[in-house]
Amino acid sequence: MRFTQPRDRAVLAVALSLSLALAFACAEEPVAEVTPKDELWEQATLLFKPLPEMAASSDNAITLKKVELGEKLYFDEALSKNETISCNSCHSLATFGVDNLPFSPGDTGELGGRNSPSVLNAALHVAQFWDGRAEDVEEQAGMPIMNPVEMGIPSEEFLVDRLAAIPGYPGAFAEAFPDDETPLSYRNISRALAAFERTLLTPSRFDHYLRGDLEALTEDEKEGLKIFRKVGCTACHNGLTAGGQTFRKFGLNEPYWEHTRSTEQDDGRFAVTGRETDRYVFKVASLRNVEMTFPYFHDG
Repeated sequence: MRFTQPRDRAVLAVALSLSLALAFACAEEPVAEVTPKDELWEQATLLFKPLPEMAASSDNAITLKKVELGEKLYFDEALSKNETISCNSCHSLATFGVDNLPFSPGDTGELGGRNSPSVLNAALHVAQFWDGRAEDVEEQAGMPIMNPVEMGIPSEEFLVDRLAAIPGYPGAFAEAFPDDETPLSYRNISRALAAFERTLLTPSRFDHYLRGDLEALTEDEKEGLKIFRKVGCTACHNGLTAGGQTFRKFGLNEPYWEHTRSTEQDDGRFAVTGRETDRYVFKVASLRNVEMTFPYFHDG
């Protein structure tokens, strides 16, 4: 799944429109269950689940207008203080939702302290960021914008006023949030970005296999699946995104942070919860598109 600007952004918009239309049209239709008699398949369906049409939200309805606005915001460098980077700079859709760098440069060129994970399928994770400090993509989307090392926007009001002065944005927000008294708000900036991110799912042949197409995987891939399960990889990498569903400690046998790229010790989830048991604990990485989302782990 590769998108570049500007031509492929138009292709992406059309694809999103079609996927949304199909998803809404089929929302009420029952899906026929396929139950082939195959031991490996039965084991796989207990451990993994195929991707849905979109990552739905109970309080942020996905509409075409909202997704189109979110896509426009995602690529807009106006969301950074000096207008040097966009969301896509660190989470490039041309390279599977990452920038393939250990640490990403922010608005002033300063590097962040953790690797930028892929935005693809991220809305299906148990929480957002390596330490899980954001509950969902709605909460996550607004946080990098005002992070001084990342996009550097000094206040919510600063960004709202900036977008309000850009032709097209006031009307787009009014169309995307028709029931809101003040459509162009920081909350709605985050919700539009999140709606777009919730459409960025990447189904593969593995999903076809999970839905019952036993020929979707090669024999070598099936053998790999057997080994993957047998040696215990599925203890951490399971569910919809083959990871991203749990938190695990780094360094079970020796202090991992001594070998990291980071210049400072990273306490992981401990900084969020304050619990000693969460020291050096991070969200398990998803293995979706893993061959393209290097470098790996929170430290790159």
